[in-house]
Amino acid sequence: MRVDFTKMHGLGNDFVVLDARAAPLPAMDEATARAIADRRTGIGCDQLILLEPSDTADFRMRIFNHDGSEVEACGNASRAVALLHGSAARVETSGGVIAVEPRNGGASVDMGEPRFDWDAIPVAYAMDTLRMPVGWEGLEAPGAVNVGNPHVIFFVPDTDAIPLGEIGPEIESDPLFPERINVNIATIVDRQHIRLRVWERGAGLTRACGTGACATAVHAMRRGLVEREVTVTLPGGDLEIAWDEGNRIHMTGPATESFRGSFEWGDFA
Repeated sequence: MRVDFTKMHGLGNDFVVLDARAAPLPAMDEATARAIADRRTGIGCDQLILLEPSDTADFRMRIFNHDGSEVEACGNASRAVALLHGSAARVETSGGVIAVEPRNGGASVDMGEPRFDWDAIPVAYAMDTLRMPVGWEGLEAPGAVNVGNPHVIFFVPDTDAIPLGEIGPEIESDPLFPERINVNIATIVDRQHIRLRVWERGAGLTRACGTGACATAVHAMRRGLVEREVTVTLPGGDLEIAWDEGNRIHMTGPATESFRGSFEWGDFA
């Protein structure tokens, strides 16, 4: 079976997008997603995105990380999908329904409402997620936010000074986080600007993470460190994050189509 794909990225966080809205594809599993995502023997991407029909929204978006695991949300992929779709839409994800709208070479995404309760992150036992009484190798008192997927956030004087490639896997898989966790290391530049690096659950170090930018910005707002609208600078570029009075997070940033192609499903299944 010959299958078309679109290669896209948001600030360097790249995706292979498969569109099964009009015609179904064979069932996607972890092994197939991992094979397609492999950068040496597959097409190569941080996440595989599968678009399908939805009973509750305009269409459904499923997200598979580089390791083949299926996850709930991806902000950068949401912008890429908005660009591909070409018009405003409501999109069903495993983390909830989001609203996307193409805009100026990218998209604006209504990411929904953040969740802060310990069992919504989730963490293994009850605790205050504003200043968690835990730490790893000098990283202390983080916060946690679920923005469709789970994030832990540390504020440090210099995000570049933290060996995130070493400590990220340890925190991601700590038993405190029964569903694993995305790890965000942030520096407050001023009240309108945050610098951020992210170790992404199931994908590793990434040039950009839209949900990480949302989670980090909202956590900084909760702590009173920044205004309700901020620029978050990641290695791949900038995202604009706002948390409105109705408790909804809005993310705006670029997305790009890289190229299109096709492959034989049996080569990766």
